[in-house]
Amino acid sequence: MAEADKEALSRKFSQASVCSVDDDDDDARPDDDHDTDAVLLGPRVPLKHQIELDKDDESLRRWKEQLLGTVDLAAVGDGAEPEVMILSLTIISPNRPELVLPFPLATNSKGYAFSLKDGSRYRLRLCFAVFNNIVSGLKYTNTVWKTGIKVENTKVMLGTFSPRPEPYTFELEEETTPSGMFARGSYSARTKFVDDDGKCYLDVSYYFEIRKDWPTSKPSREDEHEQKEV
Repeated sequence: MAEADKEALSRKFSQASVCSVDDDDDDARPDDDHDTDAVLLGPRVPLKHQIELDKDDESLRRWKEQLLGTVDLAAVGDGAEPEVMILSLTIISPNRPELVLPFPLATNSKGYAFSLKDGSRYRLRLCFAVFNNIVSGLKYTNTVWKTGIKVENTKVMLGTFSPRPEPYTFELEEETTPSGMFARGSYSARTKFVDDDGKCYLDVSYYFEIRKDWPTSKPSREDEHEQKEV
């Protein structure tokens, strides 16, 4: 790769942010699909208040009791808005060590957050924590481009989660990386976590690489340089 290309790679899509409720995807690529299936919910109220309001609705009360389980209501606070912290993404591939990528993502000296072997099977494990209130309809979306062309647009409904001290984990279905000489090279991606209200908890863009072989367990001299956070 030419030096100019390396410099461009390290500069583009190098930001991670928590976006607001009314994020309108102005910075998305022109062909990126906008979500049109958001559910309009009523105003949020603190979790303790919700349970008090629902005490006369037997079916709703039982559903929330099942959802909340052993949640300590004294520890959830009085805020109405849920708080979701996206902790990590783990890449799981047969006969390979798990690759845990904490957020914010870090890149190597070439600007890649991670590298995959072409034609390899893998699955993703998402790890996130929920605080303060129930988050409804949490959704994971991932869009991938190669040479400016969208090659993947994944949307997965993760579900509804109650606040608790322990993080949640969610494994996606197994996939296979594209194979062959033309599939190898640099890819850009944008990953988001959004709830039913349209509130975005993480919006991160980054580069990754598909190559002929897996990276060696011992990093090259070039990759030993200080990593940069995305």
